[in-house]
Amino acid sequence: MRALTLPARWKRDDGDRSGQGVLCLVLLLLLLALACLISLGSGPTGVNLAHLWLYLTGRGSELAVQERVVLEAVRLPRTALGILVGAGLGVSGAMLQGLFRNPLADPGVVGVTSGAALFAVAGIVFGNGVLAPLSLVLGSQFLPLMAFFGGLLNTWLLYCIATRGGQTHTTTLVLSGIAVGALSAALTGLLIFMADDRQLRDITFWSLGSLGGATFARVLSVLPFVVLVTAIIPFVARGLDALILGDAAAFHMGVPVQRLKRLVILAVAAACGATVAVSGSIGFVGIVVPHLLRLVIGPAHRFLLPASAIGGGALLLIADSVARTVVSPAELPIGIITALFGAPVFLLLLLGRKGAHRGGDQP
Repeated sequence: MRALTLPARWKRDDGDRSGQGVLCLVLLLLLLALACLISLGSGPTGVNLAHLWLYLTGRGSELAVQERVVLEAVRLPRTALGILVGAGLGVSGAMLQGLFRNPLADPGVVGVTSGAALFAVAGIVFGNGVLAPLSLVLGSQFLPLMAFFGGLLNTWLLYCIATRGGQTHTTTLVLSGIAVGALSAALTGLLIFMADDRQLRDITFWSLGSLGGATFARVLSVLPFVVLVTAIIPFVARGLDALILGDAAAFHMGVPVQRLKRLVILAVAAACGATVAVSGSIGFVGIVVPHLLRLVIGPAHRFLLPASAIGGGALLLIADSVARTVVSPAELPIGIITALFGAPVFLLLLLGRKGAHRGGDQP
């Protein structure tokens, strides 16, 4: 993919991509707005873009009661949840890639998603048993908080395993992520074996990844965690840029490296845990979106992180619209759609990197 071509006045010098970053953010916001319209107008019911236009222009009274209910109780919370989940996954992937200096690092590949899934399944299985008092106290925040602690545990464990002498070893990171993810999957399977029929239905529907059943209560439950991970962007962008040169170089540049790593790990675990809890396991958003955007706007995290959040939200809304319409009136799990799109794109990116490395070795 070629970088965007801009007039010379947009650039201060040949290495500056600030103009491209600003333009990319504007285009992504327009894409997100278009994805919202598509999401609000998609589905097996009779509500279409014409009805949506009447509703958005304040003429909702002209719609039938059923059409207003579909828009307000189904489409609006589903669209809002899709934006939050996609934004959380996109920015989490970009932060992990910057933290570990590894383009393969995303919440799914390094085992964070599996840890969040393990604790979320534990919350479903034991929510009416030994964890009932905690579930009663936390209410709608119970599953997101359970998944948050699961994601935090796996993330911190991987960080400790892969870091020696202040250096994070990417090979150890990926291999330990596979091992920890497999262990979490095994424990999740054990919990599924212990579940009753109702819990099995909940787990099965949840694990395939879906925005179905979205409500404003779910939107509010995940909102604080996604706000947290996006709110720290101005405070971590410069540090993540410096980490590209290595921990020692970043430290000598005045970056509090260990504090930065702890903050990023906490924020990523929060966002990933909450999104997994409300939508299930949705793969490839956190790895493909930052990858593609990095090719366009470069590695500067002050642009890459917000662009990944916006791009992740737009991609997930588009994928959800496809999931609702391709086999209408049935609905495909959104995790299938993102995998069908993300896996080939990821393979093409890997092949492109391999070809570039070979070309660089040639005289």
